[in-house]
Amino acid sequence: MSIINEGDRSAFAAAEGADDAKPATPAGRARLALILGSLSAFGALTIDMYLPAMPDMAHQLHTSAPLVQMTLTAFVVGLAVFQVIVGPLSDAWGRRRPLLAGMALYLAGSLWCALAPSVGWLITGRILQSLGAAAGTVLARAIVRDLFSGTAMTRFFSTLMVVNGVAPVVAPVIGGQLLTLTTWRAVFLVLAVVGAVLLLAVVFALPESLPDANRAPAHLGATLRTFRALATDVRYMRYVLAAALMFAAAFAYISGSSFVLQDAYGLTAQQFGLVFGLNGLGIVLLGQVGGMLVGRVADEHTLLRVSLTVATLGSAGVLSCAAFHLPLPLLLTCLFLVMSMLGIVLANATSLALGGHGSAAGAASSLQGLLQFLVGGLAASAMSLPGQVTAVSMGTTMVICSAAALAVLNVRRA
Repeated sequence: MSIINEGDRSAFAAAEGADDAKPATPAGRARLALILGSLSAFGALTIDMYLPAMPDMAHQLHTSAPLVQMTLTAFVVGLAVFQVIVGPLSDAWGRRRPLLAGMALYLAGSLWCALAPSVGWLITGRILQSLGAAAGTVLARAIVRDLFSGTAMTRFFSTLMVVNGVAPVVAPVIGGQLLTLTTWRAVFLVLAVVGAVLLLAVVFALPESLPDANRAPAHLGATLRTFRALATDVRYMRYVLAAALMFAAAFAYISGSSFVLQDAYGLTAQQFGLVFGLNGLGIVLLGQVGGMLVGRVADEHTLLRVSLTVATLGSAGVLSCAAFHLPLPLLLTCLFLVMSMLGIVLANATSLALGGHGSAAGAASSLQGLLQFLVGGLAASAMSLPGQVTAVSMGTTMVICSAAALAVLNVRRA
């Protein structure tokens, strides 16, 4: 039986549908942001923490770099696909039960990975992890939509970027430091501990945000009709695709940078972790700037357009540095510029996409997640088609994806 403060439950219920809705107390709001931010950062944490270990994993498991990279692609594709299942179920069953099941599966998958004797077993464990991470990722967004709307929702999504940004700051640093003390298997043991902590947080500190009266019937036909309505909503799809393509540009860096920066540019695992952490810090800082500007200086659509323009220019800089062998500091500066835009893009695009779909927030969030991670996984796979990831292939993928995101956003407004 969960131990939930009834005042929090009442505050959550009172928040339903109000433009400036928020949990009644600052402490409740901060706790909500911490828990939901951690849940939404699950995917990034699970990816980023083991990136510095990928070259060592290929060696210790007696396999190739592309096969080790498949553990990343399998996780991302699983994360995308399982969100489509979890989201609609949460519209019918509420948010807590799928979250509890997801956290338990994540814990089991992390332990599986830690004990994996081969890359095949490791890929299987990563798929199991993705089941749990999907629940955290999709339902964190749905819960925010349950409780907030309008500019208040955009600002709360920007607040979540603090926690989301901390994940890439600390994860590769922790992963790199663990490698100085032990093997890559310890990384997955740490992830198991994180999963256990968040499971307890959901049990004891996260009230149900979706009242019984607001739940949809759990029928396949109704679910398919909901997805069809979302897929034909031009406004929704424009913002979802813009976010997905920007995420793919960032994911090209996430999945390829360990090989590019460590193998091609000679950075150590610890130096790579520092670079990755600084880029995460950029997500935090610029995400908060975006939250302060929205509704005061510019609206969500304007901020989204400006940030995608900057990301496209930064991606072009990455490709130029790679193609013309420009100094590493310049390459790192361009990478920082691209990654810093991610928080602004995701916060504003997500708020704009979910704003008109409060009655099907789980399904809308899950379709966004499907496209976001599926496009990201495809970008990572395409980047390694030449046989190995290079700085040029990484930069090319980033330019194509960020420019496509900007083009999609500029489609005529419905």
